[in-house]
Amino acid sequence: MSAISRFLTSRWGPIVTGVIIGIIAPVLVKLGNPCNMGVCVVCFSRDLAGALGLHDASIVQYIRPELIGFVLGASIAALIFREFKPRTGSAPLVRFLLGMFATFGALVFLGCPWRAYLRLAGGDWNAIFGIIGLLVGIAMGVFFLRAGYSLGRTRLAPKAVGWVMPVIMVVLLILLIIAAQFGRDADGNITGPIFFSTTGPGSQYAPLIVSLLAGLFIGFLAQRSRFCTIGAVRDAILLRDSRLLNGVLALIAAAFVTNIILGQFNPGFEGQPAAQTNQWWNFGGMVLAGLAFTLAGGCPGRQMFLAGEGDADAGLFIFGMITGAGFAHTYSIASSGAGPGVFGPLAVILGLGVCIIIGFTMREPKI
Repeated sequence: MSAISRFLTSRWGPIVTGVIIGIIAPVLVKLGNPCNMGVCVVCFSRDLAGALGLHDASIVQYIRPELIGFVLGASIAALIFREFKPRTGSAPLVRFLLGMFATFGALVFLGCPWRAYLRLAGGDWNAIFGIIGLLVGIAMGVFFLRAGYSLGRTRLAPKAVGWVMPVIMVVLLILLIIAAQFGRDADGNITGPIFFSTTGPGSQYAPLIVSLLAGLFIGFLAQRSRFCTIGAVRDAILLRDSRLLNGVLALIAAAFVTNIILGQFNPGFEGQPAAQTNQWWNFGGMVLAGLAFTLAGGCPGRQMFLAGEGDADAGLFIFGMITGAGFAHTYSIASSGAGPGVFGPLAVILGLGVCIIIGFTMREPKI
């Protein structure tokens, strides 16, 4: 196991992780997941929010086993290699807000950084504008980091704190397996506590066991390799370090080849699944997402893996993402194939304003 750990923590670790994700995501699509959405942490968080009744968009309600696997896979790796260290930090409200605004931006674009690259590898050229926006947002975040931005230092926490997110994921898995729907109203409508889509993206999913195992495998690898799509660009700009960036490039290449093999490469702008063609807001949404993720310290996948290690700050960011996803669909922020939601552009502008204020004002307190 020590040899495996050394390999995954070397420069080859992110490349291997990227290749694995790039293969698994299109395969999950082939097995039932929504097209060009084999793995999307924000979209899956949106589905989870719907399944928990945090929004009533009936076409996007499902507890995605991949998310459960990400956290538990990271927990298993952290426990095996003695890196399960319950910890917490500062600025909890700020972290929660960053999770919300990152999700607003990603759902205006219709995808997290992972899905942006997977959409590109599937031939969706709309993703190009989102990726450009993502790079701009990360560059803005790097500016603030260079200027002294900080959310404060982390500190060790009681063991119970570190187990909160893994336990929540186990509970969600149980609810998914038993398909908990305890009652109906007078009109015969299901009253929860868990909701499942019967049409739309939420009704499209790979077999539960396959999705769970895929998530566990990715979570295990990513915890060891520190794979992060935001950190990849941040480190390349800030530190001139391409270790993580090589993993992102490997993901795109592997997903492209896998899509070709599976007959899932469909190039073009129009008619792409779960995509909108308003390029201004594809760009703007991902500027917001890139900035918020950078200020928070990592992409949504990385937040899942950190939560699996016992990082309560990452767990709070995840709660912000899930809450933001609920708001995005309740208040017409999220886009659809027809274009941005009614309040999507306003949410992006507001979110950028808030994130810029956070970037300028958050500093490590002097003792």
